[in-house]
Amino acid sequence: MIDPRAIVEPGAKLADNVTVGPWSYIGSDVVIGEGTTVASHVVIKGPTTIGTNNRFFQFSSIGEECQDKKYAGEPTRLEIGDENVFREGVTVHRGTVQDNSLTKIGSDNLFMANAHVAHDCVVGDHTIMANNVAIAGHVHVGDHTILGGFTAVHQFCRIGSHVMCGAGTVVLKDVPDYVMATGNPASPHGINAEGLKRRGFSPEQLRVLKQAYRLVYRQKLTLEQALEALLQLPEAALVQPLIATLQASSRGIIR
Repeated sequence: MIDPRAIVEPGAKLADNVTVGPWSYIGSDVVIGEGTTVASHVVIKGPTTIGTNNRFFQFSSIGEECQDKKYAGEPTRLEIGDENVFREGVTVHRGTVQDNSLTKIGSDNLFMANAHVAHDCVVGDHTIMANNVAIAGHVHVGDHTILGGFTAVHQFCRIGSHVMCGAGTVVLKDVPDYVMATGNPASPHGINAEGLKRRGFSPEQLRVLKQAYRLVYRQKLTLEQALEALLQLPEAALVQPLIATLQASSRGIIR
């Protein structure tokens, strides 16, 4: 299962059925779970913990030290869940002590060719980052979110769940849950109705979310006023994830 031309350093812990291709390198502080496939010419350094059934394609670089000039060699970490796919040339860096010393990726995510996940990022589950997406340090991305090709996200931004960003979007502020965004800088373009339908949201739920979107973006309310209006909705429980992302925003939301 491990090609003789690969290098697996002493101390690395690989499950019995992990596959490692030729000319790949696995560092000593790496743990890889069952069913994971590492193609040729992949570099995985640590401390990094990888779950089950992940796939790493050629020339991906996982768990390397970050590009933050403040980084001074501290033993920061990378954690990766299960069932993720990292295509050609994907880069994922470990965290920094200036945050939680941790970069964390959930499960069932697809990182297309040359995508970049910087230090201290937190990525949820079931996301897609298309070719050449770049998310800067300390960015948080929610579940079921899609970032189109060449999307760039400024450091410390938060992108909610069920978000859709069009190709070439430049995100400089937070994108709330359920919102479609595109442009440079990113601006909102309604809720991600098609994506929500595919995930089983009912017409009634979509109606409520569209009403919530109008309160935030179409009624000329301040963010504080919009939050008050959202909390008064009879269906406030449904829009609670949106309320939470608005309340948690530190950079302000896209307008």
